[in-house]
Amino acid sequence: MSLFENFPLWAALISIVFAQIIKIPIHLIAMKEFKPGLAFSTGGMPSSHSAAVTAVTTGIGIEHGVGSGLFAVSCVFSIIIMFDATGIRRQAGEQAIILNMLVKDFTYFIEEAKVWSKKEEYQKKEELKELLGHQPIEVFFGGLTGIFLALTIYPLF
Repeated sequence: MSLFENFPLWAALISIVFAQIIKIPIHLIAMKEFKPGLAFSTGGMPSSHSAAVTAVTTGIGIEHGVGSGLFAVSCVFSIIIMFDATGIRRQAGEQAIILNMLVKDFTYFIEEAKVWSKKEEYQKKEELKELLGHQPIEVFFGGLTGIFLALTIYPLF
C-alpha cells in the first residue's frame, strides 16, 4: 500500500484539519469572538486529537475488520488518548490558569513595591498555555467527528 492510498492515515489527517478549522466558527457562534488562531491551538471544541484517533480506528476497522488485532490496538490507544485529553491534559490547563494568576499577582506586587512605572520588554514573562486539555463533551464530539469523516471519505479510497 502506498502512502497516498493509506485510508486510515488520510482519514486522520483530514479529521485533524477539519476539527481545527471548525473551532473558529464554533467559537464565533458561542462566544461572539473571531479567533482564527484557534486553528493552530490545542483544546477547544471539537477535540482534534479525538477526531484523529477515532478516524484512524474507524479506518482500520473498515479495512481490516473490527475483529482484527490491529483494530484492537488502535481502539485501546484511542481510548487512552481521549481519556488523557479529559484528565491529565485538562488538569494541567487548570493548573496553568492558577499559576498565571499567581504570576500576575506577584508581578503586580513587585511593581508596586519597587515603584516600577514600566517594565522593559525583556522582563516580561510568557504565560503558560492554559488551553491544553478538553472537556468531556469536546472529546465526545471530536470522536464523533473522526468516525463521521472516516465513514464519509472512505468511498473516495
